Amino acid sequence: MIKIDLYPGQRKTCRAVATIVKGNGKIRINNIPAEVIQPEVAKELILTPTNIIGELRDRVDVNVHVNGGGFMGQAFASAVAISRALTGETKGAKDPRDHPFTKNVREEIKKKITEFDRHLLVGDPRQTESKKYGGPGARRRKQKSYR
Repeated sequence: MIKIDLYPGQRKTCRAVATIVKGNGKIRINNIPAEVIQPEVAKELILTPTNIIGELRDRVDVNVHVNGGGFMGQAFASAVAISRALTGETKGAKDPRDHPFTKNVREEIKKKITEFDRHLLVGDPRQTESKKYGGPGARRRKQKSYR
């Protein structure tokens, strides 16, 4: 039985989990090639980590399973999961098993991704504030009249 490390990514209510294996540069999101994903903005966001690392992307295949939220949240969660998979980042400080890249290459990739955008590795913790009573939204209230 082969053991594969899972690399999670989150954004708002979306959860994405990526796996990485040796291959020839295929990136699949829910078993759909990332190159055919619509809209174009989401596709660009998903492919950002692989564009940063250059020709190293042709040595690995990344599979991502994502659910919840909207298309941009899913795209960002997928990008975070792909970045973590490429760098071998997990919550624990343990070294990943059977990672296609050596430790030196992973450190180089991590440096490049962090220079480009730190949130591709650490995620974005912002959530929408929940609506409260007495008004139409989270903070807005009905106008008060004194006369």
